[in-house]
Amino acid sequence: MSRPRVLIIIQNLWVPFDRRVWLECQALVAAGYDVTVVCPKGPGDPSYDVIDGVTAHKYKAYAPGGSKISFVWEYAYSFLMTLRLVFRARKAGRFDVLQACNPPDIFWPIAMLLRRLDGTRFVFDHHDLCPELFQSRFGGTASLPYKGLRFLERTTHRQADHVISTNDSYRRIAITRSGKANHDVTVVRTGPDPDKLLRDHDKGPDESLRRGHRHLVTYIGVMGPQDGVDIVVRAADHIVNTLGRTDIAFTLMGGGDSFDEVVALRDQLGLEQHVEFTGRVPDETVRAVMSTADLGLSPDPKNPLNDVSTMNKTMEYMAFELPVVAFDLVETKVSAADAAVYVEPNDVAQYGDAIVELLDDEVRRRRMGKLGRERVERVLAWKHQQKAYLGVYDQLTGHVSHLGDITGVKNAAGS
Repeated sequence: MSRPRVLIIIQNLWVPFDRRVWLECQALVAAGYDVTVVCPKGPGDPSYDVIDGVTAHKYKAYAPGGSKISFVWEYAYSFLMTLRLVFRARKAGRFDVLQACNPPDIFWPIAMLLRRLDGTRFVFDHHDLCPELFQSRFGGTASLPYKGLRFLERTTHRQADHVISTNDSYRRIAITRSGKANHDVTVVRTGPDPDKLLRDHDKGPDESLRRGHRHLVTYIGVMGPQDGVDIVVRAADHIVNTLGRTDIAFTLMGGGDSFDEVVALRDQLGLEQHVEFTGRVPDETVRAVMSTADLGLSPDPKNPLNDVSTMNKTMEYMAFELPVVAFDLVETKVSAADAAVYVEPNDVAQYGDAIVELLDDEVRRRRMGKLGRERVERVLAWKHQQKAYLGVYDQLTGHVSHLGDITGVKNAAGS
């Protein structure tokens, strides 16, 4: 009997760099599915590759900027390139299931086409709230672009045979805002792999990463307008220049639309000796920094998107036994529970004060780090999430996944 064929479409990242999608791919392969991905190229990527059993068709990424019109051009280009590669991948045979990941919510026409041609089922993996993303970056809910995004989201939900939501807040939106039936929406959290993300107790801290300071705090993730990296820089300014604490180093890992802006802000505030921006770094560097740091930063400000979104970086800090400093957001509290300190949303001075208070209480830090690691291992880890994920596919295809045989799925490279 031939293996069920699955096609996964992503636009904003690539495999294996997208940790969630890569864990999904590896779970499907281990469960006996034939998996193909269409996505943009990462740095140095070929147009075609087979990675750990996953076939990848990739196109050259195009990102002209962060304005409203630039998003239109980027998504139009991505849609056409994706459509071309979907039909190239289809030459090897029909797909049983198409999974489209957002943002953006534009791939439902491809799903409808494959449904008509081949009877392909459509799974929507709901990563982000595109209307709220627009609202958080540009403001307003009365504009035509916002209403257009609501239409695309609603149509994507309604065309999908099944919706996979990253948390309960997203699940409620699919049901209440788009009218999906309860049984057609499943929560699959982006759980970290605790076997891959763990503190290096053998080597211990790398003191050189502290750059001569007593403490090291870290940030990992995307640096866009809604991610709050500017808050980290301003909090560092409060800590160093207002509180006079010069014993703290900040290492910020990742990249994004706001990278140049936040680096310029650091230089403007004279924090070059305290705040380091590494850009995107390999897993070895991530592990070294996380194994040396004293706490992790989740500075996502409260806005319509962040309040109900699950932040991957928060769970990664927890996997590395790092206590977290975050703002008081609904889904952040669901993820971190007692492993984080929660600050009044968007208050830079309070955020800086919370960092200092936690650094000065080693006993509390160790207790919170232990609680976070235990929560990852017992509740949040991908091995707990993949059962629900594979259950969706088995239901749609009639395939039977042997969960007991699925162990040690591989993680992504990069930050």
